Amino acid sequence: MRPLGYLLVGTVLATGAWAQETAHITVMGEGRVAAPPDMATITLGVTAEAETAMAAMDQTSQDVAGLIARLEGAGIAGRDIQTSGLSLNPSWNHRSSEPGPPTISGYTASNNVTVRVRTLDSLGGVLDEVLEAGANTFNGLSFGLQDPQPQEDEARQLAVADARRKAELLAEAAGVSLGRIVTISEAGAVDQPQPMFRMEAGMASDAVPVAAGETSVTARVTIVWDIGG
Repeated sequence: MRPLGYLLVGTVLATGAWAQETAHITVMGEGRVAAPPDMATITLGVTAEAETAMAAMDQTSQDVAGLIARLEGAGIAGRDIQTSGLSLNPSWNHRSSEPGPPTISGYTASNNVTVRVRTLDSLGGVLDEVLEAGANTFNGLSFGLQDPQPQEDEARQLAVADARRKAELLAEAAGVSLGRIVTISEAGAVDQPQPMFRMEAGMASDAVPVAAGETSVTARVTIVWDIGG
């Protein structure tokens, strides 16, 4: 049978070794890359009111068909045109002067289309075309990149460098050194399109003015280092 003192010393040594092995520095790094966009995404559509649901839906269907024809005539490929919202709602009459519950006075139908414009030089003209075709709802415009991978990879490299810089600063302040990297995890590259759009009154004959600006891609990583002596 081993002496009790031997067992206690062994336990202390094992505990000390375990504590040293599990001492870590965990840091999140971020990298951001800005680039001129080469694609725009717009969401627009038509809304129509009529006495019957069928009439309201027929009107929006007709208007959207004309809108899509204008888009295709402006050089937008079919794969870049997608229906993104279709709704039909009753219009209620809430006249307080008449007794009884509200009544349906008509119907409102809406049909939205999302469009990718891959040639930014034509964007103003495309917007002008759809306005002339009868689009009366506009739900947003954003700019992005058709192939963001080069920017994403550069952002990842910057994120790792940022994490290492922070870790080295923390280690120096704490009087320790960085050991080996234990884990690296990525939060995911995030494309941050910059919505920039303005429309002026009386633009029926001139192309709608737009400003593309820049779009940015952000990557975030979390790195865990062992702490050295």
